[in-house]
Amino acid sequence: MKNNVIQQDLIIEFFKKNPNRDIKHPEVVDWVVTTYKKRTGNVFRDPDRAIRKLSQSGFLIKISKGIYKYDPDKAHKRKLEDFSVLQKEAILKRDGYKCVICGRGKKDGMDLHIDHIKPKDLGGEATIENGQTLCSQHNFIKKNLKQTETGKKMFIRLYELAKREKNQELVKFCVDVLETYEKHNINGHIVWEK
Repeated sequence: MKNNVIQQDLIIEFFKKNPNRDIKHPEVVDWVVTTYKKRTGNVFRDPDRAIRKLSQSGFLIKISKGIYKYDPDKAHKRKLEDFSVLQKEAILKRDGYKCVICGRGKKDGMDLHIDHIKPKDLGGEATIENGQTLCSQHNFIKKNLKQTETGKKMFIRLYELAKREKNQELVKFCVDVLETYEKHNINGHIVWEK
């Protein structure tokens, strides 16, 4: 058994063997984990992160959530822009050193992160206008979602909470917002039950 197999290279090998095909995440993970175990005797610990990194770098095309494609004609290395220290400080200052979603900050014991509103792997640039302050909790929730996806998920959770609490005014507000998503066909892949 060889122990010098680089995990990312194994993922690249899989996609190069399957070009121009929309591939669901579990198929990739199953092959990579099994192949890595056979070749090295070790466990591949985080294939999800490695796949996401290849997508962010431009090697893979993200078709939709959990579906990727390797197109040899379109694969490229993309430079992902991170915020500079000065940009981070300017964004924190603009946002009042608080999470733009919940309003909590360091004085509330929250770790603050500077987040790309439009994710950098979707072409989001490291500009002050594309930055926002999020607490660690909301940054984790957002992950790599588009801003509208994050918003819709949050309104769905708020809608469900309002229903449980029988807060009809808040239920109506959430329905209005969620119906606006539907009216404009925004994020139809995120389903909410009325």
